[in-house]
Amino acid sequence: MVLLEVKSLNLSINSEGDVIPVVDDVSFSVFSGETVALVGESGCGKSLTALAVMRLNDSSSIRESGTIEFEGKDVTQLTGRELHSYRGGEAAMIFQEPMTALNPVIRCGAQIKEVLEQHGIGNDEKSRVFKLLERVKMPNPAETYKSYPHELSGGMRQRVLIAMALAGIPKLLIADEPTTALDVTVQGQIIELLSELQQESGMGILFITHDLTIVESIADRLLIMYAGQIVEEGRAGDVLINPKHPYTQALLSCAPSLSEKKDILSTIPGSVPQPGDYPSGCRFHPRCTLAENSCSQEEPILQKIEGRALRCPVVV
Repeated sequence: MVLLEVKSLNLSINSEGDVIPVVDDVSFSVFSGETVALVGESGCGKSLTALAVMRLNDSSSIRESGTIEFEGKDVTQLTGRELHSYRGGEAAMIFQEPMTALNPVIRCGAQIKEVLEQHGIGNDEKSRVFKLLERVKMPNPAETYKSYPHELSGGMRQRVLIAMALAGIPKLLIADEPTTALDVTVQGQIIELLSELQQESGMGILFITHDLTIVESIADRLLIMYAGQIVEEGRAGDVLINPKHPYTQALLSCAPSLSEKKDILSTIPGSVPQPGDYPSGCRFHPRCTLAENSCSQEEPILQKIEGRALRCPVVV
């Protein structure tokens, strides 16, 4: 069953009278029980896309076109109670940095309890909070319940955020860089926890990351994003084993590997273009080793071929 379907999403920022395109013609879907990873470097538009799905972008500074459907309903048209039920109920989000997402002066248990109260779930909220903390494998739920965020480790704060997201019993979970700033061991624990929770509930997950090395163990499909556009889409195993787009190939070549010794890690020359300064033609061509003359003149379209979607005429 299709949970989320994003069609031709365009996002632009109003800045001092100028309209700066940030996200360009992005389309994708997430099914029940499926994890879709949206992968790209910082500043490519991943988080803005996620915030658009959650209806959390500032409408006064960001222009939007396209449709975002959840179970067939256009969430861009939701208002009032419908939006309240959707956000935190039908769809929930784990934000990137727990210390800024959690209220520093409210105990963790009270913050989770508030989600239960807002969505009218059960009467014995304290007992439910304990069960949620146990579900996310907090070693001491009673201690966590009365702790302030600064008294917990980064991994524990992330588990509190996950418990808050699960409190509304969502069908869709959006995880925005949930392992950033965590050590490798804790990263693995968080990934494993999300996979287990998905198997228990059947929820769909939109997993946002800049790190291709962590998606192999959780993602069913990959969306590779560059400068506001999807440049490659396909099954995770296929894309990781045989990347087609030059940008995907370059990203994978930069990733450290335990099986392959590298004295010097690879890098992608140049830098990601900033919104408002996207090059003409293919947006990756200034950094691409396969670029041809036509790449700087004609903007490629996303073409479907052999179970993939690719935005590159050179490799299609």
